[in-house]
Amino acid sequence: MGRGSLRPTVAAGRGDWKSLGKPLSPHLATLDATLSPAGERVKQELPLAYARYNSPMPLPKLLITLGDVAGIGPEVVAKAWPVLLEHCQPMVVGHPAFLPLDIPCVNPSHADLSNVRPGVVSAEAGRAAYDWLCYAIDECLAGRADGIVTCPLHKEGLHAAGVPFPGHTEILAERCGANFQPAPSRGEGENPRPHAMLLYDDALPLAVAHVTLHRSLRTVFDHITTETVLDKIRLLHGILPKLTGRPARIGVAALNPHGSDGGLFGDEEERILKPAIAAAVAEGIHAVGPIPSDAIFLPKYRSQLDGIVAMYHDQGHIAMKLLGGRRAVNITAGLPIVRTSVAHGTAYDIVGQGIADESSLIAAVKVAARLVCQTSVGYHHFNHTGEPGA
Repeated sequence: MGRGSLRPTVAAGRGDWKSLGKPLSPHLATLDATLSPAGERVKQELPLAYARYNSPMPLPKLLITLGDVAGIGPEVVAKAWPVLLEHCQPMVVGHPAFLPLDIPCVNPSHADLSNVRPGVVSAEAGRAAYDWLCYAIDECLAGRADGIVTCPLHKEGLHAAGVPFPGHTEILAERCGANFQPAPSRGEGENPRPHAMLLYDDALPLAVAHVTLHRSLRTVFDHITTETVLDKIRLLHGILPKLTGRPARIGVAALNPHGSDGGLFGDEEERILKPAIAAAVAEGIHAVGPIPSDAIFLPKYRSQLDGIVAMYHDQGHIAMKLLGGRRAVNITAGLPIVRTSVAHGTAYDIVGQGIADESSLIAAVKVAARLVCQTSVGYHHFNHTGEPGA
């Protein structure tokens, strides 16, 4: 899979899907009717939003990737759009035929989506989602956009399309030149930039970084080292002040039950985690642990922490989704660009019913806008035509 730059094959700007003769997916008619009140608000607010683009301090330009169009991505974008305009200059990277509102959209993919059905895994939808993400990444790396907010894609769809990555985080890492491997095992010439997927809840506030992510549990132990844990502590130490406005306080979750109870249930806490925490403290980082994972998310510990390092996907995800629910935001830390995402999936089971919740997308856009303003001296904007501007 090459890294050649994708360029739009459909002109930027919203097309009317009714003018195509029929929508690409039958749920669009239902969705359009459901969202018509919001559509009226968008029509009123769009001119005001575009008028801001030439202001001395424009809102940050964020690219919203539509994700897997067989899922709820188009619905949550449409529902959230009026609120998004208050926080950024949004542009959708996707197919305008899947957007029931007059929303600015650019489509850089050649994928044929005419046979995509709601709630059904599709190789073409997976290919389009991949193309859209790659385009958005390239636009940010080229300095033509300030950040990316992603709607959910479907991992089976990616696989069916022959994409050799399990999800957003891995695609972002590869295209941005980041690396999952700890420093000692990196080969000569490899980019040493570590990265991590964070789940963040602005209301708590609390962020969780994962040492391992999309891999089977039986392989997790092979990828937890002192260096990988230390990498994640450092990433939290760097990004948390931008989110919370104060120095980071970081806790490290134990890997084994009860933190291994003095070695009764494993030695990883003593052999791997404690040296990582000690190294972080020696660097001036406020880090504590390891703390048993069934305790670290309780108020006693959580109230004293801004970030937690979890050892594997479900150790962090289950707790954060129970605590934050729809408030949770996915952040990829350690990249040269800003990227946030909704913290939910494609929700194939409710596509077309008009009941998808847009809260996580709104939260993701707010966090992305904040990160852009915290990390950028200046940022970019669209001109009044919807084309990327200087």
